[in-house]
Amino acid sequence: MTTNAREETLLAIFLRFLRFGFLAWGGPVAQIALIKRELVEEQRWIEPSRFNRLLAIYQVLPGPEAHELCVHFGMLKRGRLGGFLAGLGFMLPGLVLILIIAWLYQRLDLHDPRIAIVFLGIQIGVISLIVRAVHRIADHTLTDPLLWAIGPACAAGAALDVSFWITLPAAGLTYAALSARRYAVAIVIIGVALLLAVLTTGNTLLLGSRVPTGTIAQVPWGSVAPLALFLSGLKAGLLTFGGAYTAIPFVRGDAVGRGWISEGQFLDSLALSGIIPAPLIIFATFVGYVAGGLPGALAMTAGIFMPAFAFAFLFYERLEQVVENEHLHTILEGVAAGVVGLIGVTAIQLAWNVSRSVPSLPVATIIFAIGLAVLYLWRSKLNVPAVVLGSAAMGGLFFS
Repeated sequence: MTTNAREETLLAIFLRFLRFGFLAWGGPVAQIALIKRELVEEQRWIEPSRFNRLLAIYQVLPGPEAHELCVHFGMLKRGRLGGFLAGLGFMLPGLVLILIIAWLYQRLDLHDPRIAIVFLGIQIGVISLIVRAVHRIADHTLTDPLLWAIGPACAAGAALDVSFWITLPAAGLTYAALSARRYAVAIVIIGVALLLAVLTTGNTLLLGSRVPTGTIAQVPWGSVAPLALFLSGLKAGLLTFGGAYTAIPFVRGDAVGRGWISEGQFLDSLALSGIIPAPLIIFATFVGYVAGGLPGALAMTAGIFMPAFAFAFLFYERLEQVVENEHLHTILEGVAAGVVGLIGVTAIQLAWNVSRSVPSLPVATIIFAIGLAVLYLWRSKLNVPAVVLGSAAMGGLFFS
């Protein structure tokens, strides 16, 4: 229930959340803290207990939770149009900034050795960001022994090129069956998943089923159709559990696996998205721009953010009742555990590919270790930009 009934105009809602977007440094934790401090603690739009319940729900559902909270608060004041303007305002600064960065990036000569070594350093820093994210997400996702078993099982499936369209539904349904002590059902689900894995592994019709380890012929810049990018973004948005890093395997599976962009460009998208005030998932906009120009960037953005709007629009007041459904909750927990496994495998694959490109593996290891130490020891909303910029500087210095 709203505790402060002061009316907000649509323009005021848009401008308020636009300001939040300009201040969206430091990842979801800092962004959520900003929203809570102003709207809950200072202006009391809702009670703190209600906010905590909403946050818990959005952390279970797919999508960037800070953005979903913005949409929810906008709807609280002015219905669906208010929610749309709140969500648009929050994402707009990051969208504009990443489009400018992508435009400038396309005009760099990445074959220039002086530029190449800087971006190589950045890519090493990104590996440390992903490794830290896997640990952080696993801490609040893998909460019992069953989930600890499901995560590695999905990781093993990904390593064997089994499509996540098989492993993730199986992870959710198996965990729900085991939680309900329906062991025979769990065995049947696992058996069906194994059969499908054997029948379909290597089938390129399954989108995002694998990222080839060999050299991929990249399609010409800007030539990917907006519809393909929209569907890729939508798939990633629907499978993003526990933060933007969980979208990485799905976006990479399409963008790199289908030759839209190179592995290095994908890592650069993550790095450059981490130095601007925006939800990190905005890296998909960068990917869309490189693959399909401005139309592709907007299509990818629309797809990946659509679930964040849709869940708030469709459920709103019924959100808590929907997620309190025990069976749905356990299915989502199982899927989230499977996603953790996929990110882990992706981190290993990315690290292996980068290791084959660096001039000196010991130096690359030192850059990685320093970046990881900064992320663990320096609790600041500026630690991600610091790792990105510091890795760039070390790459330029030590690889020259």
